[in-house]
Amino acid sequence: MPSSLTCAQDPPATLDTVGLVDQRLGNAGTSGSAPILEDGDVDPWALPQLKDTGQSWKELSMAGRVLQGAAGFLKVCGLLGSLYLFICSLDILSSAFQLLGSKVAGDIFKDNVVLSNPVAGLVIGVLGTVLVQSSSTSSSIVVSMVASKLLTVRASVPVIMGVNVGTSITSTLVSMAQSGDRDAFRRAFGGSAVHGIFNWLTALTLLPLESAAAPLERLSALALGAASLQPGGHAPDILKVLTRPLTRLIVQLDADVITGSGTGNATNSSLIKRWCGTEAQTTAGNSSTCAAATGGPCPARNSSATEEQLPCRHLFEGTALADLAVGFILLAASLLMLCACLALIVKLLSSTLRGRVGQAVSTVVNADFPSPFGWLSGYLAILVGAGLTFALQSSSVFTAAIVPLMGVRVISLERAYPLFLGSNIGTTTTALLAALASPSDMLISAVQVALIHFFFNLAGILLWYVVPVLRLPIPLAKRFGDLTARYRWVAVAYLLLSFLLLPLAACGLSLAGSTVLAAVGGPLLVLVLLIILVAVLQRHRPAWLPRRLRSWAWLPLWLRSLEPWDRLVSRCCPCKACSPPQAAAKEAHCYENPEVLASQQL
Repeated sequence: MPSSLTCAQDPPATLDTVGLVDQRLGNAGTSGSAPILEDGDVDPWALPQLKDTGQSWKELSMAGRVLQGAAGFLKVCGLLGSLYLFICSLDILSSAFQLLGSKVAGDIFKDNVVLSNPVAGLVIGVLGTVLVQSSSTSSSIVVSMVASKLLTVRASVPVIMGVNVGTSITSTLVSMAQSGDRDAFRRAFGGSAVHGIFNWLTALTLLPLESAAAPLERLSALALGAASLQPGGHAPDILKVLTRPLTRLIVQLDADVITGSGTGNATNSSLIKRWCGTEAQTTAGNSSTCAAATGGPCPARNSSATEEQLPCRHLFEGTALADLAVGFILLAASLLMLCACLALIVKLLSSTLRGRVGQAVSTVVNADFPSPFGWLSGYLAILVGAGLTFALQSSSVFTAAIVPLMGVRVISLERAYPLFLGSNIGTTTTALLAALASPSDMLISAVQVALIHFFFNLAGILLWYVVPVLRLPIPLAKRFGDLTARYRWVAVAYLLLSFLLLPLAACGLSLAGSTVLAAVGGPLLVLVLLIILVAVLQRHRPAWLPRRLRSWAWLPLWLRSLEPWDRLVSRCCPCKACSPPQAAAKEAHCYENPEVLASQQL
């Protein structure tokens, strides 16, 4: 046939049966589940053997060694500087989101009638953390509400689950900056998705159990009763010490106002900090130098002490702009700096981590123990992730640093997964130490909420990591990465659906009442579970299904393929980044040709 011969010139002569069934006839169950590999038969998720194309150190002359050493030193300095600015931009981004949404988040958290519904509590935890871009801030609001008796410990458990889910949006935003390279974007987005998928699976699994039997609440109460609490512990502040000199010059926020917005104790209408301390001034006869010597007002009878407030020194000190305007300014500036720093980091990493250096780093990071103890490598990675997150005191910074390394093929998805799990554990230990530093009236509530957060992540590891067969986030993340490599707009759709639209829809149904939520959400959940079951049977046991259900060919094309949606998005966004790769478009055209389909044996 002329058409089939024409189409067969660009792709391989033999059409991939799995790709054909998956993309056009739907026998694999879902569209895009096995996209065509752009590199032929090469696995895009495998780490390549990096080859050193340059001269070895022994072959270089003295001048060449000096130039190579100077170039390496400049690259390291540029990498450290870019990483520092990248971390600072994350801090400014968090401040921007707090200015934009902390009042709204506080109002959301304050509605304890809605929080009494477990589904609403989970959704509100997700939305609140997405709005303020800080799991620590959201956890602090929850702790303050529990300590103020505005929220019970049982009602706070779903909110903590939502906080854990919402914090994974940072790594997803960072991965979007690598969308210029399809192959790097595939791995970076897959790495960020594995974190979010793990958090969602854990929350959706434990939420019904917690509503029925409250295992996390009871376990945290037992641990709290067995421990003798001694307040006064302090969480490490290593990262803040390094970034505060720069970020404090840009903007400073009042943490008491942010926390008070959830408890109803906020007294200042603006989150921008205007006063950063007081200075005691003494007006007296002979005791004018007493205050300077004692550090306080003089006890003399004829002296009087007054306190003068010291203004903060930052860019928006005394500004007449509203918090919303300042938030938008900081959001635009921080996103611009974030993308620029991330692009520079990726370029420097690609230039530095190649040849023998890249091979050595990749070998060390992805190394496994000898054969009998190879299973211990993942658990060691969990401990490393927990330790680094505890040292940095920020899970967002740690996960955001892992994503670019995955994009440049330094860390594999299988090794990044336990590192992300360790990061979840590390951020809960930091919160536990911060809870121990709480006042005595808030100590018990703060520690119990921190323990619930810890046991939640520990239960997630037991569910989705201990048994290798149940490590479902890894294959699901690979499917998402392959899908976004072909249709980049899927990443934006995933971001909006997972962290905004679906939580907002669930929140709206929760506001309508539990009956409406069950009547609408129940059938939808059953339908999704049935589709997943049929898809799995189509792939593994098609003979168990009726003949009509062995493929999705009877459905309209827009329900079983992303091609119509991709054409719609391409019309609305006629840019090169939104269009599929040329090879995939040619092969899709061949698959849509009925003569080619008729000529192939399935």
